[in-house]
Amino acid sequence: MQRAGLGSYAHGGLAVDYEQRVDYEQMRSERLGRAKAELAASDLDAILVWKDENVRYLSGLRAQIISGKSALLNGCLLTESGDLVLFCSGGEVDRATRVMPWIDRIETVPIMEARGLIAGTIENVIAPVLRELGVEGGTLGLDETAYAQVQELRSQLPEMELGDADAVMQAARLVKTDSELAVMQEAGAIAEAVTESAIAAVRPGVREYDVVAEAMHTLFRLGGEMAHLASPFVASGEHMSPPNRFPSDKIIREGDLVFIDIGAMYNGYYADMGRTVICGAPSERQREIFTAVRNSLRAATEAMQPGNTNDDVAAAVRAEGEKMGLAEDFLSLFIGHGVGIGANEPPYVGEALPGAETVQLQAGMTMAIEPLIWVPDVSGGGGVRLEDTILVAEGGGVALTRSGFDEKLLLD
Repeated sequence: MQRAGLGSYAHGGLAVDYEQRVDYEQMRSERLGRAKAELAASDLDAILVWKDENVRYLSGLRAQIISGKSALLNGCLLTESGDLVLFCSGGEVDRATRVMPWIDRIETVPIMEARGLIAGTIENVIAPVLRELGVEGGTLGLDETAYAQVQELRSQLPEMELGDADAVMQAARLVKTDSELAVMQEAGAIAEAVTESAIAAVRPGVREYDVVAEAMHTLFRLGGEMAHLASPFVASGEHMSPPNRFPSDKIIREGDLVFIDIGAMYNGYYADMGRTVICGAPSERQREIFTAVRNSLRAATEAMQPGNTNDDVAAAVRAEGEKMGLAEDFLSLFIGHGVGIGANEPPYVGEALPGAETVQLQAGMTMAIEPLIWVPDVSGGGGVRLEDTILVAEGGGVALTRSGFDEKLLLD
């Protein structure tokens, strides 16, 4: 029996004997059950996933991530009858075999990029497994794969149809369990500490790089797996007008706005958060922009309740910008996205590009809301973003990231 209110705050990341905390075996079982249910409701007979977050959701595999190769390293097969097979990079197999006893079958695969290795692996490893498990004549869903894999699967298993596995996984991951929320609370606690370390490093004469270095030390000291972004986002002064979404050797000066977006991943789950602070004293224009963004984030949080849609949340954000005469100054990027075992996932808030979907919010969904307004030609920068990871809940959203806001930047 799971503790009531388990996901309501960060209990502590260690295993202890004096209180009930996250039961990771139960969490894995719950995730697999959701994936099985969504697979059964689809027109697929099995799914073969390669995206990091999908592999981890199904198997629990924490793998070494090689930059730029993450969807080519490890795969996981789930069949409608419940068979689970992990296709593991050779560097992971020995460890995974010993420390993941809940996985019944692990097969070795190479980096799935060189065409010859792909052909050999499909022919000698993956296709035989699919035949053995009865998928050969059915429909196999894929999420993110090299096109050469698609070609080889069609060549080796011509009777098998291919479909979309990512829709199944997105549906399974959409609403978080209490266990998942508890892990996200721990990620939020780490993300807050990371952000506070970065803020403490802000002063005239330090570089954006220096701020990132302090933050990343805290991330790893507290057991975070990685930042929310592969390139931590620290931008100061005019680097936020428009945003430079990576740190540089720019020296922070008196009067600079400094934006910090690093976040944290813990046990596979992300907390995404961002804060803007002032180095020294702000100008009136900087305070106006900051206040508009702060009010936008507050309005979005209040709108994140079941029955509303992502469009309702976007409208609440834009209405606050309009009040300050800044409605045309939002960054062209979406202003919110799903977050959980994926760092950035559907649904999106405020996406203006063709094909954007209207999604009704459900209790237990988690989203990062990140309005960003930038105004050109403001000394010290006129760009502000504030971001929280927010849980959809009755009566309004609940922020899972709690760090405060720079009161010097708020209008009276």
